[in-house]
Amino acid sequence: MSLSAKNVSRELRVEQSRLAGIQREERKISYETNFALPVVEKGSVYDFKTHIPIGNAVRKIISWQKQGAVICYLTSRRIKDEIEMIQRVLRKYRFPNFVGLFYRLKGEDYKDVAEKVLPDILIEDDCESIGGKAEMTYPHIRKDLKPKIRSIVVKEFGGIDHLPDSLEELKGY
Repeated sequence: MSLSAKNVSRELRVEQSRLAGIQREERKISYETNFALPVVEKGSVYDFKTHIPIGNAVRKIISWQKQGAVICYLTSRRIKDEIEMIQRVLRKYRFPNFVGLFYRLKGEDYKDVAEKVLPDILIEDDCESIGGKAEMTYPHIRKDLKPKIRSIVVKEFGGIDHLPDSLEELKGY
């Protein structure tokens, strides 16, 4: 989450995100797209380099990894500079497998990435600030692949602290 979301309610975090809107989500941009990033206010929703983990997310994910989970991340960012900022944040806060960061290629949607990676478990937020279910990944995955992926939806900016520490329990959550 953004630094400006620290020490505020989940509802206010969602409102901050809603007011910021969706930025550069066009299918035509890609990792190689070369344009200057806009100047953003320090700590704002789009100041990716100052993002911070929500709650005890790092501890939770490390726990799952220690139990054998292969951890991957899917960022909303599409261009190199922003993707690298997200990867630096993952590294800074010691998220396990920070190099396992996936992103959408030119013309791809989130579902396309998930269908390629084919995770056993897909944890995603409910996209409350940007349109809800219509913006989520799992609802758009091919019907034949859905039974292979366990979908877990969490409240946007609510964190994952409430999810089971046990990987076996998580699979049945």
